[in-house]
Parts: sequence; structure tokens; C-alpha cells
Amino acid sequence: MRFEKFSFGAIRIDGATYEHDVVIDRGEVSKRQKKASKKFQDEFGHTPLSIEEKIPWKCRQLVIGTGAYGRLPVMDEVEREARARRIKLLVLPTVEAIKALQKNPEDTNAILHVTC
Repeated sequence: MRFEKFSFGAIRIDGATYEHDVVIDRGEVSKRQKKASKKFQDEFGHTPLSIEEKIPWKCRQLVIGTGAYGRLPVMDEVEREARARRIKLLVLPTVEAIKALQKNPEDTNAILHVTC
């Protein structure tokens, strides 16, 4: 998987530009479906990443890109579930998350926020 460009609001992966958050699950890129997390928006001031979303748990490492300024909230339940599944969880601003994905792509899935 080749990450070609990231800027506020867009990410380019393997020649395709995505103008929305993405989920990378075993090499497949799809749109993050955050509707299940919207009910927590008032509590966090932003739609967080919650356990109620479809999270790509079939991996040894899950990288969460928290946006250009690192503002995507990740709910504690996500971190607890990762520990329970014995999955290494990396929560980093998206630029750093991309670097982590490039450095260690084996058996790694990701959720990448492309705005704030």
C-alpha cells in the first residue's frame, strides 16, 4: 500500500484520492462509517471513534490516525477492547499514523481521520 499524499480533508492511497475518513482492513480501503458514533458527538464536541463502529480488529496492530491536528477523540472503550484482544493500538495524528503504517505494514489495519 502506497501513501502518496495527505493534506487536510484528503488522502491519496495507491493512486486514489479519498475526501473522507478511511478504514484500511487487510489491504482494502473503505469509507469510515461513523454513524454509530454520532450519538456521542455532543459529549466530545466531535464525532469520536467508538466501539459501536465497525473496527477492523483482524490484525495484530491497529493504527488510528486522529487527523491533521490530532483532534479525533478515541473513546476509552476502544482502547480497552484492543487490550482485551491483545492488539497493539497506536493513536497518532494522521501524518504520524501514515509513517507508522509505512514502517510496519504487516498485519496492521488502520482508521485514518482526514480533517481536524
